[in-house]
Amino acid sequence: MQVITSSTLTVLHDGQFWVGICEHREAERYGACRVVFGATEPTDTEIQEFVLRHWASLNFALMLNDTDGAHLAVLAHANPKRRQREARKQVEQAGVGTKAQQAMSAAYEAHKDERKQASREARQEEIARRFALKQQKRKQKHRGR
Repeated sequence: MQVITSSTLTVLHDGQFWVGICEHREAERYGACRVVFGATEPTDTEIQEFVLRHWASLNFALMLNDTDGAHLAVLAHANPKRRQREARKQVEQAGVGTKAQQAMSAAYEAHKDERKQASREARQEEIARRFALKQQKRKQKHRGR
């Protein structure tokens, strides 16, 4: 079995900063991430240095690739309102934007959920710690100390 892997780096200016969109495709999985280079345009040597030093440590958040894509299959003679509903439904399922934008958005949402879970657990631990401290102070007070 042969596994095909391809990676691309696209450097663009987003209006404020120079940004690199890193894409990684391996077999049926696809991932992308965004890297900010700064306010000045990166030189070719800076880009090459970035790829050599940091490419292996990038978090691509690989996900399964959609094989059929988002194709709009609508009959020409169908009711225009029905065509509009079907188009809206397919856009909601597929999402708007390039595949790289969708992958980065999915990775961002997953990371956001992880952060929420971690902060919720930290908050619960802090509440439990304060409760235990309060109980300990009560026991000391009851013992007359």
